[in-house]
Amino acid sequence: EALCHLLLPPESSSPSSLSADDFVNHFEKKVDDIRSSFAKSYDTAGPAHTALPCALTSFSPLSPDEISRLVTAGRPTTCPLDPIPSSLLQTISGDLLPYLTSLINSSLTAGYVPSVFKRARVAPLLKKPTLDPSDVNNYRPVSLLSFLSKTLERAVLGQLSCYLSQNDLLDPNQSGFKTGHSTETALLCVTEALRTAKANSLSSALILLDLSAAFDTLNHQILLSTLSELGISSAAHAWIASYLIGRSYQVAWRESVSAPRALTTGVPQGSVLGPLLFSLYTKSLGSVISSHGLSYHCYADDTQFIFSFPPSDNQVANRISACLADISVWMTDHHLKLNLGKTELLFLPGKDCPFHDLAITVDNSLVSSSQSAKNLGVTLDNTLSFSTNIKAVTRSCRFMLYNIRRV
Repeated sequence: EALCHLLLPPESSSPSSLSADDFVNHFEKKVDDIRSSFAKSYDTAGPAHTALPCALTSFSPLSPDEISRLVTAGRPTTCPLDPIPSSLLQTISGDLLPYLTSLINSSLTAGYVPSVFKRARVAPLLKKPTLDPSDVNNYRPVSLLSFLSKTLERAVLGQLSCYLSQNDLLDPNQSGFKTGHSTETALLCVTEALRTAKANSLSSALILLDLSAAFDTLNHQILLSTLSELGISSAAHAWIASYLIGRSYQVAWRESVSAPRALTTGVPQGSVLGPLLFSLYTKSLGSVISSHGLSYHCYADDTQFIFSFPPSDNQVANRISACLADISVWMTDHHLKLNLGKTELLFLPGKDCPFHDLAITVDNSLVSSSQSAKNLGVTLDNTLSFSTNIKAVTRSCRFMLYNIRRV
């Protein structure tokens, strides 16, 4: 307790005026406002697609040993919806293994997710400790899911990922939630492309797209249609449809819990499957960017694209504007909101470049270049010196060392 008093900053006093219902109303209204900006009708059939030679028609039952590994390998995070602590469940999982095996395999073979596994408890979290805790807009929702529901998701994730990898159906420029990939590999890919362009005396523009509540507005019918195009059908398709439909959540704040609210769009952010499903949902965005001759890289809902060009090119702004305009149309068609006000542009001038600034206009919004931009937790600057990021890291290290000195 003494160490916590020394090391942790004082907690801001949460105002008594906010309630669980205030938060649930705010979170629901935010998503509803975004959804209302999209067309009510949409064509899930789309253009004709070439039939794939591969198909995933069902998920295979798992052996008791495989179930045991899934249960014991997961982090023992406990959700208020769990009947017992997850660490205790892992300890006694050997005695419960026949029941756990029957439960998970019944779900996989029947293509059905139990309704009790589709509930979430949402905890509001202040975005920054310096923000006003009395303003509901300064909080973001953190979804907590039951341990067994995430275990069932892991059983599906393994088979779904294997099918997608074996049949080369994953976007090669997506680093999110892929084996051997991370935010580090995504950053290395982007910075290496920028350094290579600079070494070849080319200028570059790095655009970091910002989406508003992307995971929450994902349209289920469009996602299910996309999965069908990837060869996922029959019981496997039915399982994912059951996983998406009929979900609900409650907001927990202090000692109160809001009434349940239905989720008709989106995938749970705290889930195991959600990030992969979102990556599949946005896979076709890459072809939109590539059609303009730009390269791109993604990490879940963080999308960034690069345009490298000779200093003599005077059509740079027009080409990037055209690409952003098509991206905006794609986003609207897929019920995602592109936030141009928070989209960042980093311009890296090459040798003998006649201009050292860049501004793009899209949908009556101006995107101006800045000296630095935060990308997946790392601050990039327009000279790739990383000096801004190094200063931030050293400040953080000094703060930690100061705390150690106090102890």
